[in-house]
Amino acid sequence: MHHTSLMNADKIIAIAVGYRHTALLSSNGTVRAFGDNRYGQCNTSEWRNIVAIAAGNAHTGSSHTVGLQSDGTVVAVGWNKHEQCNVDDWQDVVAIAAGWRRTIGVKSDATVASVGRNTEGECEVHDWQNISAVTAGDWHTAGLKADGTVAIVGNNRYKQCQVHDWHDIVAVSAGYLHTVGLKSDGTVTAVGRTIEDQCDVRDWRGIVAISAGSKHTVGLKSDGTVYAVGSDIRGQCNVRDWSDVIAVAAGCSHTVGLRSNGTVVAVGDNQFNQCEISG
Repeated sequence: MHHTSLMNADKIIAIAVGYRHTALLSSNGTVRAFGDNRYGQCNTSEWRNIVAIAAGNAHTGSSHTVGLQSDGTVVAVGWNKHEQCNVDDWQDVVAIAAGWRRTIGVKSDATVASVGRNTEGECEVHDWQNISAVTAGDWHTAGLKADGTVAIVGNNRYKQCQVHDWHDIVAVSAGYLHTVGLKSDGTVTAVGRTIEDQCDVRDWRGIVAISAGSKHTVGLKSDGTVYAVGSDIRGQCNVRDWSDVIAVAAGCSHTVGLRSNGTVVAVGDNQFNQCEISG
């Protein structure tokens, strides 16, 4: 496990993980990204006034990073073959998500914008209404509606889009062929590919945040400890000793946690130094 301590003036307030990179948002509105940078997905050093971040994460590889600026505009760096970084004209955005080869944004009027790959209908979100948050997986995109239900589009090969009977949902996360929903009572529901047991969340209680990775799922408990289920081939589920955590992010094969004091912990695949947060 890797960890780092940071000065309060530069405290980490949000985390995002991609396929093989990690991004950290500081309280001063800047972003540090590290790990695989072959497409420039870690070139965030010039970003300013950032209030939210997202990183493309997919089992098959995703290589871009997105930042929401305080004025409602959006910046993006990295692989742009499918125009997933073409967000320069976006305005009035209040929430963002990055998936495999696409970027999704919620606007202030609760409608949704999208750019990027759309061969599975995963960008068909333009008629969505009353959306408060979005999440993008490999092949599908989900939006949390104000009434606690979920809108969803894209590939449904493993029934990862079978969420039409969900209700009382307060957070949703899309992974690699699976979708996870957090209910208002602190329980968790999941649908989709189950080969790695990444949907085995039925016994979870007291959950306050969730994150779906490529083949694993992470849940943050109200006491600051963390659950993880699914593939642990790279040690990405080795979170049993984590404590005082306030946010979690699951990548392809690594997991990152943010603690209340602004320190960060990470486990899993470190081939590209995406867990080397000690600097």
